[in-house]
Amino acid sequence: MDAAKIRRESLRWYLILALYNARPEEVCEEVVQTTMRSIYPDVTPLEVRQQLDYLADRTLVDLRKEPSGRWWSSLTRCGIDIAEYTIDIEPGIARPAKYWG
Repeated sequence: MDAAKIRRESLRWYLILALYNARPEEVCEEVVQTTMRSIYPDVTPLEVRQQLDYLADRTLVDLRKEPSGRWWSSLTRCGIDIAEYTIDIEPGIARPAKYWG
């Protein structure tokens, strides 16, 4: 198994969940990083930004990058649907299989 791939794809799922639970508010990157550190204590700010950028490229996350360098993020409609299991997911995000109803 590729540990780096598993970590990357799992981090993307956890980012979606964190942003879903913060709805309807935007979340600053410091809050997101702190949340991800509770799951992956060695996660870096760059790693979080890379995965947020990936999710933004897939139109699952809206990113607002301030001139000061701070990033803010929130889920798009598609990101919410992914979190709520109402649409299928493409490879690249480690969303667990739905085991209920």
